[in-house]
Amino acid sequence: MPYRSVFKPGLFEGQTIVVTGGGSGIGRCTAHEVAALGAHVVITGRKADKLATVKDEIEAVGGSCESHAFDIREEAQVKEAIGKIVAQNGRIHGLFNNAGGQFPAPAADMSAKGFDVVVRNNLTGGFIVSREVFTQSMAQHGGSIVNMAADMRNGFPTMAHTGAARAGMVNLTMTLAFEWAHAGVRVNAVSPGWVASSGMDTYQGEFKERIPRLKGYCPLGRLGTESEVSATVCFLLSDASAYITGTEIRIDGGVPLGNRSMEIPATDRSKPFNGFHLAKTPKVLGG
Repeated sequence: MPYRSVFKPGLFEGQTIVVTGGGSGIGRCTAHEVAALGAHVVITGRKADKLATVKDEIEAVGGSCESHAFDIREEAQVKEAIGKIVAQNGRIHGLFNNAGGQFPAPAADMSAKGFDVVVRNNLTGGFIVSREVFTQSMAQHGGSIVNMAADMRNGFPTMAHTGAARAGMVNLTMTLAFEWAHAGVRVNAVSPGWVASSGMDTYQGEFKERIPRLKGYCPLGRLGTESEVSATVCFLLSDASAYITGTEIRIDGGVPLGNRSMEIPATDRSKPFNGFHLAKTPKVLGG
């Protein structure tokens, strides 16, 4: 069944859009949507088999897709892959810097190596991909870049590594938006809150058991969906946002609003949830 987007058919007709981390979760969903809107979508990730499955899904409903397996953290691999994509398609019109990943742990228990790996996944890798897309294509032709961040503005207990990386990505977004505006390149970020994504399946134990209760802390009373994130990404990739750059759009159902001292879970007014600090769980995707 073709993807049913809220946007008009043919919105991205004739465009090549790259989605990193396109083998699962929000990346997979966004790849389906941009392809359904007429784009030739290029999905990337570390696992070729996952990418092949998504490619087959898109092509089965008439979409256009190619895949490239590489690690966004490895500079040489990124340079080579972006070079191939540009050679095959002429230019890159849009990039969704979605790939990343993290694991829950108290800061005191994190090793420097574990911290560095997550920062490289969620910040450095996105920088490398953005730089190569810019230098090899968008510097000459313009384009739109959308970066993945997260709801981390009030700190990110048990996720210090990704909180630091995502905050860095928001700042990087603003910097690149300024530096690359002269070339007609727009750079924005999306910050999902609690989204019901396949990435949540990677969490285990008590952490995973708390996930269904998160909606009790959301003013809208539910978790977000992958398609709600994808729709925001499509807006930022499209000409509808032609005068928007350097901006972060929060997709969080209003969770950060209000005063925590006044919070009572909507689903259980009589038993306050004492694990709020474990609640901020963005999706996890392989790069």
